[in-house]
Amino acid sequence: MNLKKDYEQKLEAQLDEWKAKIDEFDAKIKKAEADARIEYKKEVEALQQKYEAAEAKLDELRKSSESAWQNLKAGVNSAWDELESAISSAASKFSQ
Repeated sequence: MNLKKDYEQKLEAQLDEWKAKIDEFDAKIKKAEADARIEYKKEVEALQQKYEAAEAKLDELRKSSESAWQNLKAGVNSAWDELESAISSAASKFSQ
């Protein structure tokens, strides 16, 4: 079993889910009231930046050697935790 490949696939699947969620939030901006639209737009832009950072960490992991990927895992997990927290926070804001 290739742990690195399994880990990458797990992260890719999670990123896909989060991308869909960000797209969903972006669609809600169009339906929001004018004053909320500005706040939602800022929220989605921040999520997009965190998403891109997580995606870059995943790319770095993909390019790492089999022996070096464990050293990158902590940074990847940190980016994931940050994005997951931001998505949860945004979800509660967008559901109001």
